[in-house]
Amino acid sequence: MATRVLIVDDSAFFRKRLSEIISADPGLEIAGTASNGQEAVEQAITLKPDVITMDMEMPVMDGISAVRKIMAHHPIPILMLSTWTTDGAKSTLDALEAGAADFLPKRFADLSTDQNIAHQKICQRLHHLATNFRGKTHVTHSLNPALKPPTTFSVKNTASSLLNQTKLVVLATSTGGPVALQKVLTQLPATFPHPILLIQHMPATFTPSFAERLNKQCAITVKQADDGDVLTPGTAFLAPGGKQMLVRGNKNRQYLTIEDGNATYNPCVDITLESITRICPAETLAVVLTGMGSDGRDGCIHIHKLGGVIWSQDEQSCTVYGMPMAIATAGIADKILSLDNIGQQLAELS
Repeated sequence: MATRVLIVDDSAFFRKRLSEIISADPGLEIAGTASNGQEAVEQAITLKPDVITMDMEMPVMDGISAVRKIMAHHPIPILMLSTWTTDGAKSTLDALEAGAADFLPKRFADLSTDQNIAHQKICQRLHHLATNFRGKTHVTHSLNPALKPPTTFSVKNTASSLLNQTKLVVLATSTGGPVALQKVLTQLPATFPHPILLIQHMPATFTPSFAERLNKQCAITVKQADDGDVLTPGTAFLAPGGKQMLVRGNKNRQYLTIEDGNATYNPCVDITLESITRICPAETLAVVLTGMGSDGRDGCIHIHKLGGVIWSQDEQSCTVYGMPMAIATAGIADKILSLDNIGQQLAELS
């Protein structure tokens, strides 16, 4: 059965263009179109599409308001189409906080200079979101406090003793990550005794705004990582979009180098973790959160073999169970935790 897509945009030209791209994929079909947020809310209820593409700025009701209403009453994976500017980044982060599952650039050339590849990436993202989205679980738990989150699943009994040697924490994520990171980091006290590395798949124009937002929300300090930053307790360093963040130094003093990215993901979790294996793998706790794909699996396997601790987010609380599933399938998760529990357990390291 084809994945049914609702297209929401106030531009008739853009609706037509996106409809042509989606219709060319045999696994996708157009469920309907809407020219403003209010129509989107109504069409979501009436048509029950599998996934929605959503514009930001529209008459009658903007995209963020529409996302909030749809996710409150009839959760559907929503892909925001955003301008890759500073203002676009702030609006996109607002939309993700409101419940949108993911985002892509509205200017498709930002995905690839090859038009066919860009179109393919759009269709692949729609397929993935429709197949893997777990927003209904999130909304149910948030609206019904009587429902308890999943219990912690501890895979290895040695994990608690290994945590005593932890000196560096790494949080890795992709789709659904901005909200997940916010939930985890806001539970940490200002006295958190370890540095934290944040690797979120995100474009370069988005990471400064994201770091600034987290810094305002958290008791710990959050900043976009700069070349030469020395790792200090109680500070979280966000990998800059489009770059690779590497750990250098020794067990007693670590610092960061920021290099140009030319990998599949920029930043890439595996690349950061591989740099850690040369410095302090046994003192590292890596936590893999919601996201598509398997970035981080190979690096975590290496860290784990060298004595580090690995946690992964459980399936039920993930927006997309891809990266954490890769960790669980590899059999290297010392703990599998719900999103509600990860921040709490990290805070206990204080």
